[in-house]
This record gives sequence, structure tokens and C-alpha cells, in this order.
Amino acid sequence: MPFGITMGDASGVGPEILLRAYHANLLANDVFAYGDAAILAAGAKLLELDISLNVIQQPSELIPGTLNVLDLDCLTSEDLTPGKVNRKAGAAARNYVLRATADALAGKISAMITLPMNKEATRLSDPTFCGHTELIAAACDTDNFTLMLATPEVVCTHVSTHVSMEESIARCKTDRVLNVITLTHDTLQRFIPNPRIAVCGLNAHAGENGLFGMQDLEEIKPAVDQARINGIDAEGPLPGDTTFYLAVHQDRYDAIVCQYHDQGHAPMKLLAFESGVNVTAGLPIIRTSVDHGTAFDIAWQGKAFTDGLTHAIDYARKLASD
Repeated sequence: MPFGITMGDASGVGPEILLRAYHANLLANDVFAYGDAAILAAGAKLLELDISLNVIQQPSELIPGTLNVLDLDCLTSEDLTPGKVNRKAGAAARNYVLRATADALAGKISAMITLPMNKEATRLSDPTFCGHTELIAAACDTDNFTLMLATPEVVCTHVSTHVSMEESIARCKTDRVLNVITLTHDTLQRFIPNPRIAVCGLNAHAGENGLFGMQDLEEIKPAVDQARINGIDAEGPLPGDTTFYLAVHQDRYDAIVCQYHDQGHAPMKLLAFESGVNVTAGLPIIRTSVDHGTAFDIAWQGKAFTDGLTHAIDYARKLASD
């Protein structure tokens, strides 16, 4: 089955990256785009790229040697507004994701790969929108998921992500921590027989035996203990300031469970800003994404790197090969 790429917000770098990756022969014949052919045609002209587009209605209609586009007909060429928040583009980007999710659930595609949406633009038509991951999980009718960032060296998952620090602390509960450990283990077991999982503490120095807070002893440690009883190779709670060093430079762990957004995102962005892949673990479908945003400041200027897309496709293939 083919792999589908949602082109993202038309005002951002997503469609540009798609066009440039195709023009550089980085996309295989089993890859196609969910989006708007009018935007891609206008964008190719803007970038001075000679690209042949083929509009399809179903993923089964791919023609080799062209950029196949499942055209949702949401936008016209006049809606190409590089670098500007555009309500129509935000709504269209949401539609691409929902169609790709539906096709993945129906078994029409092997995996979906997403290019960036702009939260501000999408919220103009959907005030409840808080991110790709949550939108796709809702469309899959599941609340049992976690955001995973992946690099060749290590992956990390998150107990909480797009919430306040106050809410992150409130969500640091044994059941949730154990669930994320299990989701991490089950996802990596697709290609690592017995993944080694480090679990970061919530507080400085993993609480220093209760000196800096009790969540590490009372919520996180019981989750790690239960994971080990369940046969998972988990260790923690560990200090967040040294765990990435142990994983990357000493090869102690295959994955790190982080308690909140920046505990995982900050070191992973430093480690692999251009090559990191976003994976949603726990879904009934395979979803990967580039690990960057819409970059309105450089959109449609030919400056955005394309490596993130190729890495996201490669990781989707790895997960789908199980």
C-alpha cells in the first residue's frame, strides 16, 4: 500500500518541502500527497520547479513519474499567501489530516506522514485545535497515545505535552507514567526485541529522595516497578539532566520517557533538529511527522531543509515493515 503525506498549511514550508523533495527525486513512487493541486501548481511556479502533477481521487490511482496529489479542492492559487496566517489554509490543513487518517483507518495507506500545520491559523476555524497529535488521536477515537520523538540515537516519549507546567505536574500519575512506558515499549518492539527504557523524574535530580518533591517516589517509581514486573526493561526515575547523555553517549538506553514537553523536546531538538521524526505511539494507524513547524519567516523562499520529510518517510517504512 502507498504512503500518504499531508501537505500542511499552504502558507508555511510544508508544501514547499514536498515540492522540493519530489523535484530532488527524494520521494519514491509509492508516496503521494493529500492537499490542493492548485496550491502545489502555483507553488511550483513560484519556486521555478518543473513538476508534473497527477490529480487522483483514491490512493490506488498512483501514476509513477509524477507527483500524485489527492486533491481535496479546499484552496485556489489565490490562497497561496506565503508567511501569512490564513484562515482558509488552516482549515484546509485540518481537512488533509482528517482525510488521511480516515484512509489509514480504512487500510488504504500503509502510513500517514504529516507536514506542519499552523495552530493559530487552524484555530480560526477550529478553536479546540491544539495540535496534530491530538487531532489524529481524536479521529482514531483513542485517548491512549503519546508523542514520540525519534532519532537514530534514541527516542523519547512524553507523559504530557501541550499543556501548562501546572497541568503537567497534575498529570504525573502512576497509571499514566506506566501507560507511556508500555506504549514506548510496544512501539519499539516492532524493530527492537527488548528495548531499554529510561524514565526521567519530574523534579530536579529526580526529587533527590523526596528533598525536591515527592512525585518521583510516589508516582513515577511505582510505575517503573510495575513495568519491570510486566517484563519491560525500564529504569528510573532518573535525573533528567543526565539521562540523555547516558542514552546517546554511553548507549545505555533505546528510549527515554519524559514527564513534560520541554524535558524531551529541548534535548531532542539539540540532538537532531533537522532529522528528528515525530511519531504518535498508541494509535491504530502509523503516523509520523517532521519535527518542525510552519516556519512562516522563510516559507516559499527555497530555504527550508527537506531532510525532515525523508526521515519521517523512512521511519514510517520502518514501523510499517513489522
